[in-house]
Amino acid sequence: MKFYLEVWRQKGPESGGKLEHYEANNIPAEASFLEMLDIVNEDLTAKGIEPIQFDSDCREGICGNCSLTINGVPHGPGRGTTCQLYMRKFRDGQIITIEPFRADSFPVERDLVVNREAYDRIMQAGGFISERAGSAPDANSVPIPKVVADVAMDAAACIGCGACAAACPNGSAMLFVSAKVTHLGLLPQGKPENDRRVLSMVRQMDKEGFGNCSNYYACEAVCPAGIPASFIAGMNRAYSFASIKESVGIPL
Repeated sequence: MKFYLEVWRQKGPESGGKLEHYEANNIPAEASFLEMLDIVNEDLTAKGIEPIQFDSDCREGICGNCSLTINGVPHGPGRGTTCQLYMRKFRDGQIITIEPFRADSFPVERDLVVNREAYDRIMQAGGFISERAGSAPDANSVPIPKVVADVAMDAAACIGCGACAAACPNGSAMLFVSAKVTHLGLLPQGKPENDRRVLSMVRQMDKEGFGNCSNYYACEAVCPAGIPASFIAGMNRAYSFASIKESVGIPL
């Protein structure tokens, strides 16, 4: 297969960037999108051209580092990460535009690589529980209803890739934050800190410059983990209750 690529090239965070044209020749249909870029980079290196910079790690749909916007869609067509996207999804001879994730809070480092440390700082603000370290307790010592455990596991599936913020017209990270708040807030170990957690994480999200949710549902449409936007409503309720408690002086 052969593809015509329009790839965003940018030398550094402070420099301007532009789309540059490349050809991807002799690409197997079973190759992943990142493997296609590997083949293109091998050809560029052989020609003495600087290879295209992009992030990847596990290449198994787990880490979310493979953050590319493909033809205007974070992670490309279909539901999944970029590394799980295969070239058979495209037509032979198709023009493919490849850009980094577009969100003000994800500055471009170089080419297709963005800095997503804003998500790390949100997690540091409250995405944890303060629990005694040591040997794990017996699994049956703290009963958790199956319906609660299932929803918590659904929320915990978020890999923090940033596709939600990149897809949102407002650059909102509320789907990511709500998944983390929901996951920890549903479990007995996380309930004691839930009010402080939701206040800290939402305020850090605002501090990082992410926008607010306007119910476009673009985040839900591109999320590789299928996180539902209904979690955002739950987070908003939790934030409102915690804010009221804080305003009247109730200890959190």
